[in-house]
Amino acid sequence: MKKRSIYILLFFVGILLGGCDNADDGGYAKPITIYEKVKGDWSLTSIKMVDEYAKANSIKPDEQDLTNWFNYNTFVLQLNVDEENTPTSYKVLGEVPALFSADGFWDLSSAFTNTDLSAVKINLYTDVSKTQRTDQLLLISTPGSNEKMEIQLVRKVNQVVYASYVFTLTPAN
Repeated sequence: MKKRSIYILLFFVGILLGGCDNADDGGYAKPITIYEKVKGDWSLTSIKMVDEYAKANSIKPDEQDLTNWFNYNTFVLQLNVDEENTPTSYKVLGEVPALFSADGFWDLSSAFTNTDLSAVKINLYTDVSKTQRTDQLLLISTPGSNEKMEIQLVRKVNQVVYASYVFTLTPAN
């Protein structure tokens, strides 16, 4: 009787485990690109200027908050895409000093996060065919679990970085 109970128990356990074997992988879904995360209007939360020479040589102060200077509280960055999330134009709104071109066309160096964890570059162009690049911004923080995006504009002379500007942005409502 005891052996029979064990066999019956093993039989039901086998049926339960066998019923869980139906894997449903679902249908194909296109992967989410960075374009989908960064498109739209972005309001400035903060901007800081970093003196890269001072930072490299441990000289203080090595950064300055510019958020409340020069009307940066009116800064809005529009990153436009078409219906297929292909980048089209961009525009900077607000009465702020031009650190990079105020309007033009844009794209990313990669539609997905780089596997070597280097920053994806936002390329800014003057022409729709995207042959005349004016500036390049580094996307150092992509919106995800929080809605914050950070971009960095690096200034250099003869390939030596001397200053950078870090923009912290949130979706404009």
